[in-house]
Amino acid sequence: MPNPTGVSFAVATFLYKLGRLAFRRRWWMALIWVLLFIGAGVAASSAPAPPADTFSMPGTESQKAFDLLDERFPQTSADGATARVVVRAPDGEKITGGENKAKVEKLVDRLGKGPKVSKVDDPYKAGAVSKDGTTVYATVSYKVTGSELTDKNKDALVDTLKDARKDGLTIEAGGDAVPTEQSMGGSAEMIGIAVSAVVLIITFASLIAAGMPILTALIGVGIGISSITALGSTLELSSTTSTLAMMIGLAVGIDYALFIVSRYRAERAEGRLPEDAAGRAVGTAGSAVVFAGLTVVVALSGLAVVNIPILTKMGLAAAGTVVIAVLIALTLIPALLGIAPRRVLRRKDRKKPLGVPFTDPNAKPKLGTRWARFVLRRPLIVLLFAVVGLGAVASPAAKLELGLPDEGTYATDTTQRKAYDMLSDSFGKGFNGPLTVVVDKDKGAGAAAKEVGEALKKFDGVVTVTPAAPNKADNTATMTAVPKTGPSDADTEKLVKKIRSDISAVEAKTGSEVLITGATAMTIDFSQTLDDALIPYLALVVGLAFLLLMLVFRSILVPLKAALGFLLSVLAALGAVVAVFQQGHLADLFGVDQPGPIMSMMPIFMIGVVFGLAMDYEVFLVTRMREAYVHGERPGEAIVTGFTHGGRVVAAAAIIMISVFSGFIMEDDDMIKMMGFGLAAAVLFDAFVVRMAIVPAVLALLGKSAWWLPRWLNAILPNVDVEGEKLYKRLAQTDGAPYSDPERELQHTR
Repeated sequence: MPNPTGVSFAVATFLYKLGRLAFRRRWWMALIWVLLFIGAGVAASSAPAPPADTFSMPGTESQKAFDLLDERFPQTSADGATARVVVRAPDGEKITGGENKAKVEKLVDRLGKGPKVSKVDDPYKAGAVSKDGTTVYATVSYKVTGSELTDKNKDALVDTLKDARKDGLTIEAGGDAVPTEQSMGGSAEMIGIAVSAVVLIITFASLIAAGMPILTALIGVGIGISSITALGSTLELSSTTSTLAMMIGLAVGIDYALFIVSRYRAERAEGRLPEDAAGRAVGTAGSAVVFAGLTVVVALSGLAVVNIPILTKMGLAAAGTVVIAVLIALTLIPALLGIAPRRVLRRKDRKKPLGVPFTDPNAKPKLGTRWARFVLRRPLIVLLFAVVGLGAVASPAAKLELGLPDEGTYATDTTQRKAYDMLSDSFGKGFNGPLTVVVDKDKGAGAAAKEVGEALKKFDGVVTVTPAAPNKADNTATMTAVPKTGPSDADTEKLVKKIRSDISAVEAKTGSEVLITGATAMTIDFSQTLDDALIPYLALVVGLAFLLLMLVFRSILVPLKAALGFLLSVLAALGAVVAVFQQGHLADLFGVDQPGPIMSMMPIFMIGVVFGLAMDYEVFLVTRMREAYVHGERPGEAIVTGFTHGGRVVAAAAIIMISVFSGFIMEDDDMIKMMGFGLAAAVLFDAFVVRMAIVPAVLALLGKSAWWLPRWLNAILPNVDVEGEKLYKRLAQTDGAPYSDPERELQHTR
């Protein structure tokens, strides 16, 4: 369709030239990437240690209270690590007197001498004794955060508790100062890579062709992770920032390379000379890679709107890794194709004469071709079946409960879970999620805090309130309010919100400001922050991606269909996550020890990551259809052509994504396990149901209308020529005078 403005960007033509350049200068291009890989590794190894993980939520009440405590109580770290040590006397005995009390006091004394410990609350002086006199708990406070505690510091605590158990007491501990058993040792990545290798070998029937995407993905991830490590101290990127970058980098790195290698083989099968085939592969499939990568970058960078620094850094780091994956696919892949132009072909095709087509016109139609024709015959039935099926899977999402995992969701054999249960049994569930109340007043904070404490006791749901503890300047006081319900209970959230709304009368009377903080309040604020950011984030990401897809497809209905299909994928994936991790269905199969609320960040993470990946498949599959349509095929024929050339590759790419994400399900970290499962499920639904069934069915029903674009909009939108229409016209003019010298290319392929 002509563009009246004349504004156009021949992306395909530019990338065609880039691919040919990389093919000709193959060794220089490969050397550049090897040097970048080595340089990033050297920079990472010599860089200062990355900063410890810090979690902050600017603008929330709980964060404001933490900052105030850091300022007014400098001798204690408000966000310092803690360990709550729970001690129970042997059956039939009391913990409040005699030898048992002496043993507890001895334990408290030893805990106070531990490394990095700032103080230990004596349970007998703090009133931390159960009503039946059988159980006490001591809170150990540290000078540094949990992430700053070394393994040696944590092991010292474990050894102290182990020695104390020899006295016959039951002793368990919880808190972020207590080590957890994790196994993030690379097994997930290795499993994903192994499965990817098998899929690639089956897809390409060539070890060289299968190895290229894996090699380039590892180089890209290596450069990305090393860069994050090297810049860690400068940009305050903690070690966990790279988690999402590794997960996404591996998946898209393999996929982007896969599409270009596959297109190169298809061009060779049509009789193209190697250099020309590499240029055309980068010019066509590379264009799809660029715009697919842009959608992923937009989705990941958009996490900044949530205004939670750690999420912003994780999103930007992952986006940077995606950019590296795109650049490698556009430059290193054609260079490697230049190094092994024949070996990437199937063994039987390597002996075919150079420049002669070796496609078999009598070959049996591919599975993708047969499936596309089936959908074209029954589009409405396929559409209804797919939508109803995804709707059924998504139904558990209606019961979604958000929160952050607490120690009540740990495995029952862990010391954290045992301590949690002991506290709940002896003191009440609320003792596992106490609320820290901060009273701020220029002068007389202690007296004001007493009135605040009396008001707090009158709230239904508050079990007890500790005496106020003012600082030396008497301008800030703290106390602890213990709720009846546990930290992840919905009633606890209601209580916090009610206190914050109703305490204003006491604030006015005392002239003070009352702030609620602590781990439980922080979790509530975190969930609320994510909820508030969800709609703006969704609007930003979908809106920008919609514009990108309009540029790619020059259509309104195709991008709209892509966005609606994505929403179906996300809802179905959330439904699967709720069914397994919240409701406990198939929990044993996926290693879920204790079902509970879904992590608050899960929906927004899934929206960001899955939207980018879903648009990958949309771009890769539908651009081939658009390309066929632009070159004169009817809408139905274009759908079949798209599936003939892209169906198998998209399926392989999806299986690779699923395998990479599924590997993380085996990790012990709850967040990583849930993210791996959710992303794997989302890719499964999006690739094989939405893109493979709903997309062709909708396009079949729409016919030519699918590619409709209003004239006024066509006049505004620049023509980026992703499908390579201008490129093919230009190349058609050179028929009989190929860009490449056959004799020179023959020498390169020997």
